[in-house]
Amino acid sequence: MVTDDPVKLMKQAVGRAAAARVESNTVVGLGTGSTTAYAIQALGNRLAKGELQNVVGVPTSFGAEVLAKEYGIPLTTLDAVDGIAIAIDGADEVDPQKNLIKGGGAAHTREKVVDCLADLFIVVVDGGKLVDKLGSKFLLPVEVIPMALSPVMRALAKLGGQPELRMGVKKAGPVVTDQGNLVIDVKFESIDNPGELEKTINNIPGVLENGLFVGVADIVLVGELQNGQPLIREL
Repeated sequence: MVTDDPVKLMKQAVGRAAAARVESNTVVGLGTGSTTAYAIQALGNRLAKGELQNVVGVPTSFGAEVLAKEYGIPLTTLDAVDGIAIAIDGADEVDPQKNLIKGGGAAHTREKVVDCLADLFIVVVDGGKLVDKLGSKFLLPVEVIPMALSPVMRALAKLGGQPELRMGVKKAGPVVTDQGNLVIDVKFESIDNPGELEKTINNIPGVLENGLFVGVADIVLVGELQNGQPLIREL
C-alpha cells in the first residue's frame, strides 16, 4: 500500500480531526466506512498514548466492532449506557443543510439509532460527497425484511423511485445486513423534500429503515486536497 497516497492522507486527517474532539469519560458512537475507520484508528491511538481515559464505544456494524477491537477501544452496548456523548460517522452524500444519505455499507439502520442518540453527531467526509441535492450521485438504500421485498419494491416504484435489490460483490446472491435483512437501492430523479420522503418510506410495511438522515448531523468535517496536501474544513 502506498503510504503517501494523498486521498488516504486526507481521509486520515479528517478522521484525526474528529477523534480529537472526543473527551475522556465518554461513550462514543463508532460509525462505519473508510473515512470513519481512520477516526476509530486515531481514537485508539489517543487511548493507547494516555491522552484519553475511560472512553467506550458503541459500534454501528460488525466491521466497526472488529476495527475497535483491533485498535484497543473498549466496547459497550446501548443496554449498558444511559446515552452517547459523541458519534463519528461517514456519509455517502451531504447537502447544504447537512442532511445525509447513508447506507453504502448497508449499516444505516444501526447507524441511525446510534447517531440520533448522540448529543453531538460529527460527520466525516471527503469533498466529493458534497451535493446540492440528495440523490444526485448516490442511490437511496432501504433496508427491508426479506418476506416484504416484492411489495416494498412496488411501493417504492409508486413513489417515483426505481428500486433495485443490492447484490453481493464476490458472493452469490443479495447483500444481507447485520440484522439479516435485504437492501433495496432506489434511484429518485429528484428528492425535493428529504424529510417527508424519509417518513413516507419508513411507513411502508416491511421497511426497517432508509438511508435519509434529515436534521441529525451537528458538525460536518470535510476533507479536501489543496496542492496535494490535506485540508480540513467545517461545513
